[in-house]
Amino acid sequence: MRILALDIGEVRVGVAVSDPHERVSTPVCVLPTAEVLACAKTFRRVLEDWEPELLLCGLPYTLAGEEGPQAARIKEAAKKISQACQIPYEFTDERLSSQEAKRFLREKGFSEKAMRGKIDMIAAGIFLQSWLDARADASDENYNAL
Repeated sequence: MRILALDIGEVRVGVAVSDPHERVSTPVCVLPTAEVLACAKTFRRVLEDWEPELLLCGLPYTLAGEEGPQAARIKEAAKKISQACQIPYEFTDERLSSQEAKRFLREKGFSEKAMRGKIDMIAAGIFLQSWLDARADASDENYNAL
């Protein structure tokens, strides 16, 4: 199953996708939030190109493990996107994914200006990969329990 990860911000949405075997996450693009919410042509093109069966939306948690102040807005946006494109959705903890994305891009030599527009899709790739890894680990544990 292919999963499309969405890092939903107020201005931009970072998009990443898994391979069909749910092993590897790949950053895809960054789109304006308004276009994703409206399921505009640019977002429909992403859906047509990748044919996801699940939308994985990052939900911001505080370091204490509670939902962050943006969580309600993101939950509403995810519901709207899911209904518009008729693909089910789930949430995952996106805590610190943007900071990790910035660190990664700095290590690759990107300036602050050059990072703009890339951080969101890298962050989506990071939390998607964590989610994929956790599912694989749980699957391995279930297999070993047999």
